[in-house]
Amino acid sequence: MSLNKKKSRSLIDIAGIVAFATLISKLFGLIREQSIAAAFGVGPVINAYSYAYVIPGFFLILLGGINGPFHSSLISVLTKRKKTEVAPLVESVTTLVTIFLLIITIILILFANTFISILAPGLEEEVKLIAVEQLQIMAPLALLSGLIGIGFGTLNVSNQYLLPSISPLFSSLVISSGVWIFIWQVGADINKPDNWYLGGMVLAGGTLIGGLLQWLAQLQSQVRRGMGGIKLRFEFNTPELRNIMKIMIPATFASGMLHINVYTDLFFASFIPDAAAAMRYANFIALTPLGIISNMILVPFMPIFSQLTAPENWNELKLRIRQGIFLSALTMLPLTAIFIALAPKIIRVIYQRGAFEMDDVFIVTPVLIAYGMGMFFYLVRDVLVRVFYALGDGETPFRISLFNIFLNFLLDFLLYKPFGTPGLVFATILVNLISILIFLVILNRRLQKLPIKDWSISILNLIGISSIASFSGWIVSHFLHKIYIGNNLGIQCLQLFISSSTILGVFFVLSTQLQLPEIALLNNQLKKKLQR
Repeated sequence: MSLNKKKSRSLIDIAGIVAFATLISKLFGLIREQSIAAAFGVGPVINAYSYAYVIPGFFLILLGGINGPFHSSLISVLTKRKKTEVAPLVESVTTLVTIFLLIITIILILFANTFISILAPGLEEEVKLIAVEQLQIMAPLALLSGLIGIGFGTLNVSNQYLLPSISPLFSSLVISSGVWIFIWQVGADINKPDNWYLGGMVLAGGTLIGGLLQWLAQLQSQVRRGMGGIKLRFEFNTPELRNIMKIMIPATFASGMLHINVYTDLFFASFIPDAAAAMRYANFIALTPLGIISNMILVPFMPIFSQLTAPENWNELKLRIRQGIFLSALTMLPLTAIFIALAPKIIRVIYQRGAFEMDDVFIVTPVLIAYGMGMFFYLVRDVLVRVFYALGDGETPFRISLFNIFLNFLLDFLLYKPFGTPGLVFATILVNLISILIFLVILNRRLQKLPIKDWSISILNLIGISSIASFSGWIVSHFLHKIYIGNNLGIQCLQLFISSSTILGVFFVLSTQLQLPEIALLNNQLKKKLQR
């Protein structure tokens, strides 16, 4: 019996499990980032780590993440195979991937200095030396990322979603533990130049050990379910393996295009003091809610888009595209309003302790505001990309991604000097906005006209409402700050809660006046989630 004929969880169940696991993983990630911020603040250790992690992080996100090419290609083939055929095929894929990624790992170790020089030509020499050794330590993550991605896809095929989605917390736990042990050993001298090197090695070593534990946790579950293990198998000339590689290789290349813009940003960030650290801290805050909400929106919509690609269903498809865009607006724009109005207070609550001082808050604040301004555009672009994939067109998103690499480089070059670190984020926002416009123009022609004008008017109304809500929240926050000025964390959290609630309340009250059907849809989805 093929695996796809087994009783499987509903789409809502799967989305709920993934969202829950992602939330737990993000909470542990928050603890990790708070620990790192308390220990090292915005300084040379974090700047070095931010660059050293670029390539290992690239592999982890690209190959080891949900919806990544390894995950997707394995699911597309393994679900059609009998369970007895899965283990040999998985072991053959694992053997082939291990050989290739082991070579990549060795190259990273031998040429770490060259890679860091290319990524960060403006980095100070002492910081660069730390980054080089960190990269050499973390290089095996390139291999582990492929194994994690294989495990992710294999376990999903057997209807196991919780462990793969929650397993990244192992890395967060190890890094947090290592940082606090280091603080305990070194104490107040942790940020003296003599301890920069050792601090960098603690971060790199913790990251590697965490990745290893993540893979081992998945592996034992994979073996227990008879879905393949560590056994070497050199059956590379089978039709099934060729089918997997036929999907995996181009998908890996196409997905990699999306990440190059991030590394272009870091290239220019190396010429701005403390930019890499500021982007790391701000990016984590912005991506935490974005990652959770995007999974809840994109996971259910992808199969719906795929079912409506026939011309007779295009009217329904247009409606679903509208729903995807407007649900993105209704979830992202309130968050944008919160980040713009309350960025300093959010950063103080999350990070300001230990080595992370008020000066660091001022460095990270404008970067977080910039990231907040781009959340809606980021998610809408992802929604539209899924529409093209559903239509069987992966070439158009790939070509636009290729164009975006050059556009992002140009915009980074033009904006990083006048705007500093936020300019690099503004460049990404403009790239996403231009991508959205191109996607809509193509879909307008392909689907025989979209009501783009009507959509645009409603979206502009929502943007205006989010501006009013943001200003209202800022006034409340300013008033509360006048009443109490201090560093009590509980009071700061209460002030942040009241101000954020004001923004959400104003946005909800005003947006309901637009009588958008997506508001009722969002309310129904939230009620279902709360009732489950």
